[in-house]
Amino acid sequence: MEPRVALVAGEASGDLLAGLLLGGMRQRWPGLQAAGIGGPRMAENGFQAWWPHDKLSVRGYVEVLRHYREIVGIRRQLRERLLRERPQLFIGVDAPDFNLDLEVDLRAAGLRTVHFVCPSIWAWRPERIEKIRRACDHVLCIFPFEPDLLARHGVAATYVGHPLANVIPMEADKAAARVALGLPVDGEVVAILPGSRKSEIHALARRFLDAAALVRRSRPAVTWIVPALPALRPAIDAAVQAAGLAGVVKVLDGQSHLALAACDVTLIASGTATLEAALFKRPMVIAYAMNTISWHMMRRQQLQPWVGLPNILCEQFVVPELLQHDATPQALATSLLEWLDAPARMAAVQQTFTELHQRLRRDTATLATDAIQQVIEG
Repeated sequence: MEPRVALVAGEASGDLLAGLLLGGMRQRWPGLQAAGIGGPRMAENGFQAWWPHDKLSVRGYVEVLRHYREIVGIRRQLRERLLRERPQLFIGVDAPDFNLDLEVDLRAAGLRTVHFVCPSIWAWRPERIEKIRRACDHVLCIFPFEPDLLARHGVAATYVGHPLANVIPMEADKAAARVALGLPVDGEVVAILPGSRKSEIHALARRFLDAAALVRRSRPAVTWIVPALPALRPAIDAAVQAAGLAGVVKVLDGQSHLALAACDVTLIASGTATLEAALFKRPMVIAYAMNTISWHMMRRQQLQPWVGLPNILCEQFVVPELLQHDATPQALATSLLEWLDAPARMAAVQQTFTELHQRLRRDTATLATDAIQQVIEG
């Protein structure tokens, strides 16, 4: 019997992960029916979106409060529909603030639940483990240390590897990526990735572009590229203009993976994209900024000295992090130049990222589908 499942994925990174998961599930169950909240990658795998994934693309306490009524309304309507239609399984893909509460309610009503991507209880908000235990029949973990941590708290979990480690090649073809983007094959290329949310573009895009303008003073030959989601393109174009870089910075329509393959170094917002950059073996400068109140609340709950995923996974500052008030254009520019001026340092971090890639590469789709099948049949 082909299963009926519901999924919720928020923002672009969750849509990508869920799309990869659905691809594996559909190989096993060609007649799979899947619906809920998702984006274009999920739609490519036959997913029916009742709401678009970008409705949940909000980060930071204050930012969430601004959208609170709409998000709560969507969750209430979704819960009522799922309890009425009763799919065989609900899969929450990341978005823990939205999904865990929903999973608690669904599981209490007898529906089976799986959460894909363990919430970062090892980084902040360790109290979430109690909610995870009530919310999830099973957790699919993308980092190797997570199942043991969850098992100590009575939560069943499986390490499935990180899906991106299979999508991104072990050795990206830099020259081919540059040709595909119409860039010079020779010379230095810097990719600017200021985030995938409106709030991130507002907080970071101008800082990043002002940093590019500073770097140009000593390195005028550097080529600058910025991959932009369609919905964020106008804001990024405006930031390019305001920084005086019109005609200098090439804004791409999406194509973030090609941009990372093509570049030598990236200036990048903290988030999943930093792991993508590490898998492409690219040295980076990680930065982040948000509403001041949100920032102070998150800092109080932080359990580790690192914020960027590459540093967390390597358990050391292998790449610089410039956060909140430290993320000034001058500091960002200095950190970029320190990479460009040190080829031996760049080679060393590339080797570190190769080892990380090998640890994260597993047959994610099969391992995840095996675990899901056990939950459905259990």
